[in-house]
Amino acid sequence: MDKSKEFFDAIKSVWDTPIPDHVMDRARKSLLDYIAVTCAGAKFQETKLKKYFAFAEPEKGEFGAIGTGKNVTLKEAVFLNGLNGHALDFDDGTNSGIIHLGSPIFSLLIPLSQKYKISIDDMLKAAILGYEASYTMAISIQPEHKARGYHATGTCGTIGSTLAASYMLGFSDEERFQAFSTACLAASGMLKALDGGSELKPYNVAKASLLALTALQLAKSDFKGPSDPLGGRGFFKMMLGEETVSLKPVLSGGTYAIMKSYTKPYASCRYTHPAVEAAINLKSKVHPENVEQVTVRTYDLAVSGHDHTEIPGSYSAKMSIPYSVAVGLIYGKAGLQEFSEETVQNKDVLALTKKIGVTADDKLSAVFPSVQSAIVTIKANNIEYSERVDFPKGEPENPLTDCEFRDRYNGLMEYAGISSEKMASIFDSVYQQEAKVEDIIVNL
Repeated sequence: MDKSKEFFDAIKSVWDTPIPDHVMDRARKSLLDYIAVTCAGAKFQETKLKKYFAFAEPEKGEFGAIGTGKNVTLKEAVFLNGLNGHALDFDDGTNSGIIHLGSPIFSLLIPLSQKYKISIDDMLKAAILGYEASYTMAISIQPEHKARGYHATGTCGTIGSTLAASYMLGFSDEERFQAFSTACLAASGMLKALDGGSELKPYNVAKASLLALTALQLAKSDFKGPSDPLGGRGFFKMMLGEETVSLKPVLSGGTYAIMKSYTKPYASCRYTHPAVEAAINLKSKVHPENVEQVTVRTYDLAVSGHDHTEIPGSYSAKMSIPYSVAVGLIYGKAGLQEFSEETVQNKDVLALTKKIGVTADDKLSAVFPSVQSAIVTIKANNIEYSERVDFPKGEPENPLTDCEFRDRYNGLMEYAGISSEKMASIFDSVYQQEAKVEDIIVNL
C-alpha cells in the first residue's frame, strides 16, 4: 500500500469512529477560541485591513469575514478569516506537531457552513477530523520539516483543512481523494515569513485555507490529481527531501489531536511561553531596574528566529523571546496590551530586552518535542535567580480552567469591540445542539 492510501484510509477510520462527548466539548472551546482570536486579530490589523479593502475593493457577498463586519464572497471570506485568525499568533496549536491547527481549518469550514447551512455539531465533527489529519501529517515529518524552513501550519494545514471540508460536505471517496491529492500539490508555507520584521506569518494560514478551498472546487469539477501525491517526487520529497517517510498513527497515544492542543494565555509565539512564565514567576523576587543580565536556555529549534532584541513592531515582539521575557518581568503578564505598538516603543521594555540572551541547551533539545522547556536565569545585585518551566499554562498538561477560558474569551471579544450581550449569545449558541453556524457568525 502506498503512503497516500495508507494516510487516506487512516483518516477515514477517524471519521467512522464515534466521537466521545469530552472531545466534542473540547471542539466547542476550540471554535469559541478561534472566533474570539479572529475578531481580536481583525481589530489588531484594522488599519491594514482598511487599506486592503480600499485597494482590493473585494466584491460584496453573503459570507462574513469574521471581525470585520463585512460580507464578502466565499473566497474572500476564507482568505480574510485566515489572515485575521493568525494575526495575533494567539490561536491554538500543538507542540509535538509544531503546528497551529484550528485557524486554517475553521477559516475554511465556517464560510462553507454558512453556504451549505451546516449545523455547529456537524462542522465540529469535521473540524476534529481536520485537526487529526493536520496533526498526523505534521508529527510524521517534524522537526526536520521545520528545520528545512517550512511552516507546517501552511503545509500540513492545507491538507487537514481540505479533508475536513470534504467530509463535512459529503464528498464521495473519489472526490475526497482527488481533493486530498490536489491539496498535497498545492501545500506551501515558509518560515521566512517570520524574518526581518516580516508581518506575513498570518498569510501562510490565509493561503492554506484558500488553497484548500480551491482543491475542493477542482475535485468537485472532476479534475484528477496524482494517484500517490505523498510518494515519489510528491509531498514528502518536497517537504523533507526524502521519498520514504514512516507515517505516524492517527489518534496517537490513544487521544484525539484536538485534545493535544494548547490554548495560549500569552499573546506571543508558543516558543516564548515557557520563558515568559518563568519570568512572571520570578517577578516577585527581582525588580526590573536591578537586572544586570538575563539568560534563557531552551531547545535549539526555539532559538533561531526568536532570539532577536531589535523590535521594530508588534509582529516582531510576538516572535521574540527576549521581548516576551522583558514584559513578563516588568508587568507580570504578557497579554494583548503588552504586545501593543505603544508598549513595543516603551524605552524601559526595550532596554531590558537588550539585556536578555537566548541560548540552545543540549539537554532541553534532547527531550524536544515531547517537552518544550525553558530555564530563565536572572543576575541582579550579584545574586542569581533561576526558574524552569516545562509545561506553561494552557498546555494539555496544564490547561486553563473553565473560568480562565471564559475570561480569555471575554477579554478578546471586548478588545475586538464586541458587546457583552453578543459575546454571551455566541458562547451560549455554540452549546446548543440545533444551532447553525450562520447563527453565530452573523454581524461579527
